[in-house]
Parts: sequence; structure tokens; C-alpha cells
Amino acid sequence: MNMEQLSNMVDYGIIGILSIMSFLVVFFWIERLLFYRKIDIKNYNSQEALELDITQNISIISSFGANAPYIGLLGTVLGIIVTFYTLGQSGNMDVKTIMTSLALALKATAMGLVVAIPAIFFYNHITRKAEVIITKWQILQKEKNANQKV
Repeated sequence: MNMEQLSNMVDYGIIGILSIMSFLVVFFWIERLLFYRKIDIKNYNSQEALELDITQNISIISSFGANAPYIGLLGTVLGIIVTFYTLGQSGNMDVKTIMTSLALALKATAMGLVVAIPAIFFYNHITRKAEVIITKWQILQKEKNANQKV
């Protein structure tokens, strides 16, 4: 296996992982939004049960947002290692080839950020919606208790 094949494997492997992560982040964000639209807080007798339902899959979005930059950085480091190894083996790579190889390596970091930034936005958005739902449930419970006392 030559270095170009190894470089392509690293490149497509990292970009592939980040693409899957990006898809899953969007999928779970949309899934949570649709779930929040149809939830009926009156059906919950305890706050804990409500919290379990509304926070399901949120940690996946957070984890992907937190780790995507590191996966991108890993791709960049591996790409740079391959570039330097190839340079060392050939001994006379031209500047154009080196710069092109390094630029391609850096795209993994960029892709990691492209996944992480929206993921953190989506996580914060969903977390806030979950907080609002819990607060609405608490208000409903207080109103129920006040009506029972009267």
C-alpha cells in the first residue's frame, strides 16, 4: 500500500465519520423537535418521568459537538504525518505538492468544526426547549395543587 492510498483512507475515513456524525446530529435534533411538538405534559405525574422522556438523545448531540473537533484534528495530524513520511521517502517533493497535501490535511479540522458548531447550537436549542417544558409542567402542577386546596 503506497502513501497516497493511506492518505486517501485517512482522509475519507475521517471525513466519513464526521459526515455520519453530522447526519446523526441533525437527525436527533429534528427528532427531539418533533417529539416536543406532540408531547402532552398533562400525561406526566412526575417531573422525573417527564425529564427522562424529554432529555432522551440529547447527550448524543452534545457528545458529537464536543468530539467532532478532535476527530477533525486527528485527521489533520494523520494527514500531516503521511505528508512528512512521503517527503522523507522521496527526498525531493516540490513545494506545490507539500502545500497541497497540508491543505488537504487541514480540511479535516475544518470539517470537524463544521460538525461541532451546529451541534452545540442544536444542543443548546434543545436544552432550552426541555427547560421550558419542565417549567410549564411545574406551573401546571402548582395550578393543580392550588385548585385542589380550594
